[in-house]
Amino acid sequence: MILIIILVLIYGLKFAEIGFMEQISWWWVNGFAFLAFLWFEFIERALGLDKKTEDILHEKMKKERLKREFKRK
Repeated sequence: MILIIILVLIYGLKFAEIGFMEQISWWWVNGFAFLAFLWFEFIERALGLDKKTEDILHEKMKKERLKREFKRK
C-alpha cells in the first residue's frame, strides 16, 4: 500500500512540476509505476506475501469467532 501512495505522490509532483520533479523525465516516473506493477503481480505472489496477509486475517477472524462462541456457553 505504501508503494501506491508513493506512486500517487510522485505522479502528483511530476504533473504539477514541483521542486526537483520538473527535471525528472516521465520515463523515470512511469518506470517506477512499472516496477510497482511487477511487484504486485509477480514478486508478491512468488514470495507468498499475498497469502500471508490473507492467512493472518483468517486466523484473527477464527480466534474472534471462537472467543464469541465460548462466551455464550
